Amino acid sequence: MNLTVEIPDDVAQRLAAAGGDLSRRALEALALEEYKRGRLNKPELRRLLGFETRAELDEFFKAHEVFGSYTPADLERDRQDLRRLGF
Repeated sequence: MNLTVEIPDDVAQRLAAAGGDLSRRALEALALEEYKRGRLNKPELRRLLGFETRAELDEFFKAHEVFGSYTPADLERDRQDLRRLGF
């Protein structure tokens, strides 16, 4: 699904001037907010953002100062990721 967001030109220019890909920043902001509200789980968030490993998702959380609990299910997913990567 493609989603279009209308932003006034002057606001878009100011936001774009902050650097980075504005579309990616909007996607990350939406995805992170939906995760915080419990409407996305970690595997869905990871898939939505295009991360192949849990480590990439952890870096994303760290960059956005999101800290949570590490569950046994998280451990199992990490083990599967490592096996898939040949470790």
